[in-house]
Amino acid sequence: MKRAVIYARYSTDLQNDQSVEDQIRLCKAHAERLGLNVVGELFDRAKSGASMFGRPGLARLMQKADADEFDVLVAEHPDRISRDIADLAHIHKTLRFRRIEINCVNGGAMDTVQIGMYGVVGQMQREEGAKKVKRGMVGVVRSGRNAGGRAYGYRPVPGRKGELEIVEEEAEVVRRIFSLYASGIAPRAIAATLNDESVPAPRGKRWNASTLNGNGQRGNGLLLNPIYAGKLIWNRVHMVKDPSTGRRISRINPEIEHEEIEAPHLRIVDDALFEAVQNRKASRGGAHSRSTPKYKRLLSGLLRCGGCGGGMAINGSDRSGPRVICSTHKEFGQLRQWSAILCREDRATGH
Repeated sequence: MKRAVIYARYSTDLQNDQSVEDQIRLCKAHAERLGLNVVGELFDRAKSGASMFGRPGLARLMQKADADEFDVLVAEHPDRISRDIADLAHIHKTLRFRRIEINCVNGGAMDTVQIGMYGVVGQMQREEGAKKVKRGMVGVVRSGRNAGGRAYGYRPVPGRKGELEIVEEEAEVVRRIFSLYASGIAPRAIAATLNDESVPAPRGKRWNASTLNGNGQRGNGLLLNPIYAGKLIWNRVHMVKDPSTGRRISRINPEIEHEEIEAPHLRIVDDALFEAVQNRKASRGGAHSRSTPKYKRLLSGLLRCGGCGGGMAINGSDRSGPRVICSTHKEFGQLRQWSAILCREDRATGH
């Protein structure tokens, strides 16, 4: 009797948590009809089929295949295994090399032609679904509502999906930040002042300069956000998955693709102050002031301050090599005793 492993998956945008149990039940019945001995059940909950990465159930399946622990893979449908043409073909090719058959409740035994056909259909459906979601979000923005995310100074209106209202306590902080920056105060000094006064930060425990500066090309950062001047701009960036890592990365869209809507009910600062801030930002480098590529080093993201646990950043160099400093001390303007000492390593190599 051939050994079979069942694989099930559902994605958050299409199905619910019970879908895994439903798929396994169907696959068990299918295996019984085929006279297979089910020796394992593997699944991934709330995982997209767009990539093989980040799916521990699928990874375990491939490990079992390498160890020759089963003869048939049973799934409800090929798109449960993958909804990407290349990934589905790769899985089929690998399993076929291991003499493992893919047999689906909907479709039966899969050959190369069926895998190619289902791979194309699955990817087309996934991409069409993404287009429909985007069209829906465009409609939300054009109606003057928020398509996602929440800027500091606003909160959702209960019972009115997509609508925002101003939080006056936070709006006062926004006006203060704009006024200080327009008067010549640096973002790092503004962040330090807010931290000293224990003003709650938008995210995390502390304010920092990057919260205010953001990225000019992407239009984020408190000082660059047009919502404070009563404008909603959407579709500045889009997300893509790196096929080599499975990680989602953002890419900047051409300006012609941006959706800009007037939203006077969300205005917090007047046009004169907002323009003064944008002019000062432009005079200090503008959108491309930080466009120089950043190269990772051996210990990038790994070094931590022994005093506070914050990350470490390069702060110049000397004859012995790069020097590093505690980012919390540098960015947040903390006045604690440990922040008076530069946290250093002899070299970025860790020696």
